[in-house]
Amino acid sequence: MPDRPTALVTAPFRGEGLATLRRLVDVVYDPWIEQHPLRIYSSEQLAARAEQEGATVLVIETDSVKGPVLELPLVAIGSCRGDPNNVDVEAATARGIPVLRAPGRNADAVAELTVALLFAVNRGVVRADRDVREGEMFRDGTIPYQRFRAWQLAGQTAGIVGLGAVGRATRWRLEGLGMRVIAYDPYADDATHSLPDLLAEADIVSMHAAVTPETRGLIGSDEFARMKEGAVYLNTARAMLHDTDALVAALQSGKLGGAGLDHFEGEHLATDHPLVVMPNVVLTPHIGGATYDTEANHSRLIADGLEQLLHGGKPDNLVNPEVLA
Repeated sequence: MPDRPTALVTAPFRGEGLATLRRLVDVVYDPWIEQHPLRIYSSEQLAARAEQEGATVLVIETDSVKGPVLELPLVAIGSCRGDPNNVDVEAATARGIPVLRAPGRNADAVAELTVALLFAVNRGVVRADRDVREGEMFRDGTIPYQRFRAWQLAGQTAGIVGLGAVGRATRWRLEGLGMRVIAYDPYADDATHSLPDLLAEADIVSMHAAVTPETRGLIGSDEFARMKEGAVYLNTARAMLHDTDALVAALQSGKLGGAGLDHFEGEHLATDHPLVVMPNVVLTPHIGGATYDTEANHSRLIADGLEQLLHGGKPDNLVNPEVLA
């Protein structure tokens, strides 16, 4: 390994993490998020760029790190994600390449959007904004106070499904609103409810589980049927956690009082999809983690982990510690 490696950084990097990285390595900084049109490297493109720059450290967020990339003489890979699913970790491990990740980088950001969606759905914020902009304060001969009455959130019960970093960040925010918060997570000792019990008890159901074989399609027709009449369903995690057709049916029947969604399969929702025309549904295009703080957080985690690696340490955010043996 050269005394001073070169790092190709295609992830957005900022704050103290960027300062640390510049102290450790020579940095070629070319973040994907600042490219117009959008640029996401394939493995072949990333390998060619890394070879061109003489980079032995890669710090990426969206680019594919597989195949030819892992044939390069890499010192380390930093994936600025909680789950480094853009990296072939098994192949990197076989090549002896350490892979760093950024757990919890966007927990506060996603939790804040969850609360925003909850307020938007419960208080009809989007519809109310539209009425003002369209000069329809007294739409259909009614007054706003009639159209936008709602039960306050204080005193209601929120059920969190998945008590990881985002679930915990959401829990204390909802408790701060005066809500009673219960949780289901078979891997968290302080999550004391089963899923059926949570669904039957919660006024608000908020999804924060990772997508795994056991959680894919976790919420379907039976689960929506178990929920309380008029419950609000929130998903700022992944659309794969629920059956979208079953969600639409639960909304159309009036079983659910509303929904707030920040993710759709394939990162796309057709403009003629039934969810689009539902006034009690608020839709955002996967922006839960879109804060500058998320970037600062993953920058610090990856840079600190790399510093430990370069000094012979074992970072907590190392995905494959067996390579150090």
